[in-house]
Amino acid sequence: MDWLEFENEAYEKGYEVVCGVDEAGRGPLAGPVYAAAVILQKGHMIEGVNDSKKLSEKKREMLYDRIISECAAWSVGTASEKEIDEINILQATFLAMKRAVDGLTLKPDFVLVDGNQIPPLDIPCKTLVKGDARCACIAAASIIAKVSRDRYMLTLAEKYPQYEFEKHKGYGTKLHYEKIAQHGLCPAHRRSFLKKALGDEQSR
Repeated sequence: MDWLEFENEAYEKGYEVVCGVDEAGRGPLAGPVYAAAVILQKGHMIEGVNDSKKLSEKKREMLYDRIISECAAWSVGTASEKEIDEINILQATFLAMKRAVDGLTLKPDFVLVDGNQIPPLDIPCKTLVKGDARCACIAAASIIAKVSRDRYMLTLAEKYPQYEFEKHKGYGTKLHYEKIAQHGLCPAHRRSFLKKALGDEQSR
């Protein structure tokens, strides 16, 4: 498999700065949604980079440092729990992606986006379904987004120890639902994802 196929295709069309974008945390019940934008050095594949979901936590952490040191530019954007509740998770994901791209020190002229929907960027974009398993710069972005979000969830675990965020990172596991049943919701929870739990809590 040629991990640089899509970047090279863009370069052949005359684009000069190609960026990969991916998100982490669309599904959890708590915490912000994160997105990362990564511009790799032209023609350079960072060894070991793959879809973040296929890598161990230890490998992701190691690759995070390698990507940051070897890439041309990187940036992380987030959208808060409140923003998710106000504009819905899809629009919040787009907002996080836009913030990530806007935060790059090197401005891209072409963006490769994981998935099948284009965020509202004023830059030519191409979507790639399962791009994090097919495209080097998207895979790198998936690792940066995932590690950044997981690290943030560890800070939430210290702030709200009763929910044990360090174990489930905010996802809807059996343990997390048990903790919500015991303690109700905290400010880090996405109300729009937990309407039934919120209704039960308010009726107590």
